[in-house]
Amino acid sequence: MKGVSDTSKDKVVLKPWGQETIFIPRNLKYTFKMLTIKKGCRISLQSHDKKRETFVLVSGDAFLTTGRSLKSLRTIKMETFRGYTITIKTIHRITAGENDAIIIEGSTAEIGTTVRYQDDYNRLDETPTLRRKRGRGWHI
Repeated sequence: MKGVSDTSKDKVVLKPWGQETIFIPRNLKYTFKMLTIKKGCRISLQSHDKKRETFVLVSGDAFLTTGRSLKSLRTIKMETFRGYTITIKTIHRITAGENDAIIIEGSTAEIGTTVRYQDDYNRLDETPTLRRKRGRGWHI
């Protein structure tokens, strides 16, 4: 179909907490993906120096921790089908509750560095170089 890119080759990135399914070609200025966070697991406590993102909880239960500094963090229970936008340099983490959490993420492109303040899997900050490697620095 003219003017439409084939995104049927979704890319699954396995993570220690679950997986990401990326639904768009890499060359765009934005990203659209689905996060599956296994029950009781959580993503890194992190911030991005160039990336903005919006999360929408589709199913399951999840908690969102945010703050502008490590001393100002607060945690809320995410509501289904409500958007939560994370601005550049905001520290954040999503934790799945007693059920797997399915979250849709729309964001600016995967650019810049993801700074990890805490990570249950001892992963390093994710730089553009590390992002191109298989597993993004975490070996399955």
